[in-house]
Amino acid sequence: MSNLTLTIGGRPFAVSCADGEEAHIEMLGRMVDDRARRIGLGQGEPRMLLFSALMLADELHEAHRNAPIEPVAEVAKAASDEADSAEQILVGRINLLAERLEKLAATLEQGPVSA
Repeated sequence: MSNLTLTIGGRPFAVSCADGEEAHIEMLGRMVDDRARRIGLGQGEPRMLLFSALMLADELHEAHRNAPIEPVAEVAKAASDEADSAEQILVGRINLLAERLEKLAATLEQGPVSA
């Protein structure tokens, strides 16, 4: 575990994070600090953090709403179609092999060719 100090709205906050996550947590802290500074330092700390969280939640909501996310049913259908296509290819190959084996068996049943 690593310990970091994030400065948000001009106030330091000590936080812990997993090793290797320091840069990511610092970046997130800068995002929250940016929103807190937009709100203004004249607000009380709880209110400043509340509005910062609401601004970030609103941005996340907009990003999700505007993202071209396929409905689960469409994703499942696409996966099913791909599986069907792969299955059809495999069935076609098996049929070709079966035909070749039948021809080979027929040739073998005729016996040796006499000259």
